[in-house]
This record gives sequence, structure tokens and C-alpha cells, in this order.
Amino acid sequence: MAANRVPDISLNDGNTIPQLGFGVFQIDPKDTAQAVGTALEIGYRHIDTAQMYGNEAEVGQAVRASGLDRDEVFVTSKLNNGFHRPDDARKAFEQSLREMKLDHLDLFLIHWPLPTLYDGDFVSTWKVLEDLQREGKVKSIGVSNFQVAHLEQLAAEADVVPAVNQIEAHPYFGNEEVRAYDRAHNILTEAWSPIAQGKVLDDPTVVDIAEEVGRTPAQVVLRWHVQRGDIVFPKSTTPKRIEENFAIFDFSLDDAAMDRLTGLGRGEAGRQGPNPDTFDYVPS
Repeated sequence: MAANRVPDISLNDGNTIPQLGFGVFQIDPKDTAQAVGTALEIGYRHIDTAQMYGNEAEVGQAVRASGLDRDEVFVTSKLNNGFHRPDDARKAFEQSLREMKLDHLDLFLIHWPLPTLYDGDFVSTWKVLEDLQREGKVKSIGVSNFQVAHLEQLAAEADVVPAVNQIEAHPYFGNEEVRAYDRAHNILTEAWSPIAQGKVLDDPTVVDIAEEVGRTPAQVVLRWHVQRGDIVFPKSTTPKRIEENFAIFDFSLDDAAMDRLTGLGRGEAGRQGPNPDTFDYVPS
């Protein structure tokens, strides 16, 4: 339906990205190809995976099996935390292309800054991504879970401004300081855990607004994200829910509803995932 067409947003490097995508975090590899295939059939054209998710191969399989031209599907992956050393980062990226059987990625991110590891050096890792972009192996490059101090370090020591910063954001944790920095520096914010792992869906405010506009709680929260200008990629393996999550562009929330949802923020207490300043997980 035309009313549900997903807007493309311009990145700071001249490329564009669909504002709504499909996420595959914690989807079992054996279920991934089918879930991504369903999403592509419904109309999603943006798939977000990562090396640490263990399902890149199945994402690539679904993209190739979809019958869509490669340029019609925006594919993102992210660098495994164990491969921040420059030589390792390049090899890991090449492995992602082999896993997915694709000749390029649309977006590649440093998954976590890991400031307590690698002597705090994520700049040399970033410079590998800059090289990969110059070589045409990836169209756009960005970061994930970078705090303001990490972004400022990149700004001081690197050449390319990240196209996106993928961060935890939802009504309980707006992550407003990072979003404000992103906005001021022409970095698009992508919101992961957009419904706080489901925790916001039973919130009385969310439920009330959903009843007022005749939508599901999930649709209301996803709509809040897109009206804030962020990119969002909900995850589900249920076809009905995948379809519901796509149907968020034929209604809107008024300013009062937006303010009520933003008002649910709990500051740092609302964070569901790890704090990027201290997170140091490296897969064994």
C-alpha cells in the first residue's frame, strides 16, 4: 500500500537508507532465512545483522532467494568485538561478504567501542572501515553504541564522520544526549531495542495511546521512533507481527501523544542493555 511506503532518509555521505528495517538479533540461524524472506515479501528493504549474531549466511541466503535486485535491499552488518585490530577487522569484513555471498555491504558498523579494551583504540579500527568504503566494498560506514566522548574522539582523529550511530533507545531510555550529538553532527540515529525488549508494551500510557489511535502498542512505539527521525528495525519471527510492524506509515501521533511517550523516560535507570562505557564482552 502506498500509505505504508517506507521513507528513505539521506545519509551524510550522499547515500540513502530506509527508515524502517528488519532486525535479526537473537533469531536462530535456522529460522533466519524464512523470517527475512517473509519480511522482504511484506515490503521491508532494509536488513540489519551482525557478525556476533551468527546468522549472516542466512540473511544473504534470503536476500539472494528473494528475486529482488541486490541494489533494492539495504544490508547492514557489524564488526565482531574480537576483531578490532586493523588486520583482524579487514579479514572479518571480508569473511562477512563470503558468509553472505554478497559483493558489497550497504552499511558496516563497529558494533561496540570497547573503550576498556585494545588500549582504548577504536580509531585505528575505524580507519579500516574508511579504507573499505574508499575501496567500494561498503557504501556507508558507521558505529554502534558510541557515546558522545567516543564520537568526539573519532571527530578529532579520523577523516570520515560516521553515517549512523546505532544505540539503545526506547520510551524508557531516550538516550537523548547521544541523539542530540548525532543530530548536531549530521549522524543519523538508529534505535536498537526499540520496544525495550517488550517491556514498554504493557505500560498504561502506551496501551492508552494505542487504544486512542486504534493501533497495537508496538505500532505506537515504533511510530514514536520514526516521528523522532530515528531509524528503527523491529525483530520478530511471527509473520503477523512482522506485517504489523511494517504498518506504521499510514497513521501519526499528535504532539501530546509524542510528549506522553517521551515522558516515560527513566534516564540511565531505563537502560536495558549494557553501558557502552564499561561493556567489554568478547566472544570466545
